[in-house]
Amino acid sequence: MKSNAKTKDFTSGPVWKRIIAQAIPLTIAQLVHLLYNVVDRIYIGHMEEANGLALTGVGLAFPVVTLIMAFTALFGNGGVPLFSISRGEGDDEKASKILGNSFCLLLISSVVLTALGYLFSKPILFAFGASDESFVYAKEYLDVYLLGTLFSMLSTGMNGYINAQGFPKIGMMSIIIGALTNIILDPIFIFTLDMGISGAALATVISQALSCVWVMSFLLGKRPPITLKPKNVRLNGNTTKDIFKLGSANFIMQGTNCLVQVACNSTLQGYGGDLYVGIMTVANSIRDIFTLPVNGIVNGSQPVISFNYGAKKYDRVKSGIRFNTAVGTVYTLIAWILILVLPKLWFSIFSDDAQMIETGSEVLRVYFFGFVFMALQFAGQSTFQALGDAKHAIFFSLLRKAIIVVPLTLILPMFFGVMGVFLAEPISNVVGGLACYLTMRYTVYRRLNKG
Repeated sequence: MKSNAKTKDFTSGPVWKRIIAQAIPLTIAQLVHLLYNVVDRIYIGHMEEANGLALTGVGLAFPVVTLIMAFTALFGNGGVPLFSISRGEGDDEKASKILGNSFCLLLISSVVLTALGYLFSKPILFAFGASDESFVYAKEYLDVYLLGTLFSMLSTGMNGYINAQGFPKIGMMSIIIGALTNIILDPIFIFTLDMGISGAALATVISQALSCVWVMSFLLGKRPPITLKPKNVRLNGNTTKDIFKLGSANFIMQGTNCLVQVACNSTLQGYGGDLYVGIMTVANSIRDIFTLPVNGIVNGSQPVISFNYGAKKYDRVKSGIRFNTAVGTVYTLIAWILILVLPKLWFSIFSDDAQMIETGSEVLRVYFFGFVFMALQFAGQSTFQALGDAKHAIFFSLLRKAIIVVPLTLILPMFFGVMGVFLAEPISNVVGGLACYLTMRYTVYRRLNKG
């Protein structure tokens, strides 16, 4: 069944304009989404009675949050390229079934993850590097945060299907509604009602619930060309297998982030204690902020590249890849310079602890070295995902994090002390970024040229 929504056809007009049209609202949405966690960390980092331990506690809970997002990426984002390719081929019925199957997988997994989180939170947090002091804050945050697992997974996982249909502004509002709620509720719950770290988590849960209501209302309504139909909310063996296959790249990317966080936190606890676990929490927060624009560009390009690939418009696919590479390289170079020149400025946003700011500023210069090579990783990885090349997408997800970062995180501190943990990231940026991009250019362009 052919789609008649011409305005959502990505095969016309300059490719860079179509990418920008998708990317700007998506980047704004991701920026606001980042505020979910960043605002929590800023307020928590300035809690006087916590002395930095509350921020460390939130950092210890991050691997659990990241693991939840990994499953969201597996079952939600894993279906989006398949969905877009089917639309590009004109098979809307198949696309609708992919949407329903993805929703069903997200629903089931959210219930299972919530139950497992409550059952095993204590041993998990200690395994992730908690001390007796920081465990109290980590457990307090996680116990409340887990209540919103269902809302978080559905709002994030299903939002990709809104963007993929050419409604980036609606997708942006999905995030903005929740994030603005979070920004308003955070100071009220944390300080006014004196709920502390549990108040930050509760504000996040309420915000995620509102985002979820918005996303589901849109997908169940009449505006999108392809809606979520109750008859398609079921598991199909072949469709599930395809989502697993392609979503594995997203899952491994997020899952290896979880593995890296665990390795870093436990190693930092052994070599530097709670102070350095807190510093890593801030460093990751700053990295999230600075990677957001380039991430928004490549994510905005994926529906455009996928659609044109399905429509066999291979020159437009190449144009999208070139645009991603050029914009990403220029941006990450500028970001790298800003971090090297003003490390204390960025660090002081999250903490007013003098020792943490002084030590953390030196760490940032090491941690962000070679940041420009992340543009190559993003461009290569997003292209593999957009074209449904699960094999390469999975491998390069594993290469940078599991194969390079984790072993180096465990080995380098033996020679460089606590700073060795922070050296692993820049090494992986250079090696992983170059390997991913060069492989993408060779394999993808050869396929497109034969096309």
